Amino acid sequence: MRIDLTGLAARHPAARPGAAPALHPTDLAVAEGEVVAIIGASGAGKTTLLQALACAHRPFAGQLRLDGEDPWALPRRRLQRLRGRLFLAPQVPPLPPRQRVVTAVLAGRLPAMGLWTSLRSLFYPVDIPAAHAALECFDLAEKLFERVDRLSGGERQRVGLARSLLSPARLWLVDEPLSALDPTRARQATETLVREARARGVTLVATLHQVDMALAHFPRIVGLREGRVSFDLPAAQVTRERLERLYAQHEHELRGTVALPGAPVAPSTTADPAPDLASTAAEPPRAAPVVMHCR
Repeated sequence: MRIDLTGLAARHPAARPGAAPALHPTDLAVAEGEVVAIIGASGAGKTTLLQALACAHRPFAGQLRLDGEDPWALPRRRLQRLRGRLFLAPQVPPLPPRQRVVTAVLAGRLPAMGLWTSLRSLFYPVDIPAAHAALECFDLAEKLFERVDRLSGGERQRVGLARSLLSPARLWLVDEPLSALDPTRARQATETLVREARARGVTLVATLHQVDMALAHFPRIVGLREGRVSFDLPAAQVTRERLERLYAQHEHELRGTVALPGAPVAPSTTADPAPDLASTAAEPPRAAPVVMHCR
């Protein structure tokens, strides 16, 4: 899916009417099938940008076009169909605590399901092998029939990402997907997202605090600062000086997440102080999925 922003400005979804914009007038173009990382300090407008791209929050100025269509000029039914081609993965996935993981992952297919099929899948999952395969990509296959409330924070994030692999969407919008993951899991999740997006020809736009992950795995980097695009460059051209300017007054966020270009390489870490320790423990051998009814 192609993205075109022209002078688009938006407020944070929780902002009061008349509040200052979180995203100032912005021009941005992303080609179909392109893989892009958005970086910047906290409060730079990254989440607001994703919400606008997902048609979840209407901008107050400028224009968004997805595959040449202005979503907010479409009739309601066509807007709903367009939203079915978008997949938004928030930082904290909205997973019902008593739901089984298999059901949570298969929810990625809801836009392509009819009403009765979606209701039936709540009680009798419609494609258990597909859910198992998606979870396996994120090293979570053994959690297939676990309840969501028994997962760690990092495991819940990876379940949310596994949904994308079953979604019919042509645009994946992923917001801070690594915040609860340790460095090994973060690298695995990033590699999986980028690889699967390219294999499917899906456009991927991800916001990341982990600058080292962005530079290592995304060919194009967009730097946001105070709601404005500071730079839009190939990863190889993102220099130490550019990053220091982007994170000025927020140097602690940069120092904790990246070995700056031109500086000695340090072990990679994530910004989150609470890594997904449960997911790094020794795990028993995996068994093939067993067909069962989940309530």
